[in-house]
Amino acid sequence: MKFVDEATITVEAGKGGNGTLSFRREKYVAKGGPDGGDGGDGGSVFVEADDSLNTLIDYRFQPRYRAENGKGGQSRNCTGAKGEDLIMKVPVGTTVVDVDTDEVLADMTKIGQIEKIAQGGFHGLGNTRFKSSVNRAPRQTTNGSMGETRNVKLELKVLADVGLLGLPNAGKSTFIRSVSAATPKVANYPFTTLVPNLGVVRTEKHRSFVIADIPGIIEGAAEGAGLGIRFLKHLARNRILLHLVDMAPWDDVTPAESAQVIVRELEKFSPTLAAQPRWLVMNKLDMVPEDEQEERCQAVVDALGWEGPVYRISAINKMGTQKLVQDIQGFLDQLAEQLAENPDLIEEEAALRRAIDREGRERIEQMREEVRAKRRGEDDDFDDFDDDDYDVEVEYVKH
Repeated sequence: MKFVDEATITVEAGKGGNGTLSFRREKYVAKGGPDGGDGGDGGSVFVEADDSLNTLIDYRFQPRYRAENGKGGQSRNCTGAKGEDLIMKVPVGTTVVDVDTDEVLADMTKIGQIEKIAQGGFHGLGNTRFKSSVNRAPRQTTNGSMGETRNVKLELKVLADVGLLGLPNAGKSTFIRSVSAATPKVANYPFTTLVPNLGVVRTEKHRSFVIADIPGIIEGAAEGAGLGIRFLKHLARNRILLHLVDMAPWDDVTPAESAQVIVRELEKFSPTLAAQPRWLVMNKLDMVPEDEQEERCQAVVDALGWEGPVYRISAINKMGTQKLVQDIQGFLDQLAEQLAENPDLIEEEAALRRAIDREGRERIEQMREEVRAKRRGEDDDFDDFDDDDYDVEVEYVKH
């Protein structure tokens, strides 16, 4: 099954049923009055977060969804049946955005969460509703209103507490294999992960966090180069970013230069995201001679003007990873306590995530427009960012 993290669809809520014009006609009953019933309400469209799903691929091949219309009213004051609601199941972590207004209609962050995204039409009124002392035989009825129609974009963002950020071959996949039971591909040659990998890191009984390995970014990603920009939006929900730096690069780029590349691309994509808690993790130090380690590490710190936490590790042999994992758990526990004590912080955090989402969507849309402009002479419908040929799923695994 393919991993698909975006899909654009059209949803239509049902139309309300019309009211009925009818008069009572019954043997032996003189002067029967109006008895036209109301119509039924149209069905609404809902989305439900389902933990058994981890892809939006089903919505790629069926772009239109419609709830049932309400039935018309009948005689004898019978009300028409209500249209059946349409409940669309989506993976946890899906954001529903109105394409035309850029309004976020729903943010599905909890299992079983249900949100309405299109309101069904209101029922029409039968002529019984218009009966009065001066209007004994009303012939007025009303039609049901139309349900809402929306063009919406479904955006899937992985739900992880910690996100790994770095150039291809920085050791992100090795790190996630080292601290969790996730098994992303690793090899002794340079390549980049194509889809996010998730791992559950269990520090002790009933204490754990989720870590995400995001595909590597390359220089120029914010202008459309490589795959990294496509998945940077997955970092919007992370509470810590681990910036992994390869201290033993295979090419001529120094660790300090590669670290600066990541920071520049992150700031171009979303300044708000770039300002979030970020820890510097210097990886592959087992491959650096001991007498050079201090100099190389200090060069990275100086190049970035770094004042935050710094960790020195070797993911492949788990050197320094245990302390890093324990510090992450402590940070997340402390944050959870702060949120529990001050509910206002929850809304502040939600507003922050919305700002990152908005900046990310604006940057990706800007890139799409730039690509379309370049390819306009060849193919007006070209859209490089809608392609998805990766035959892999995101999967949670526990250690």
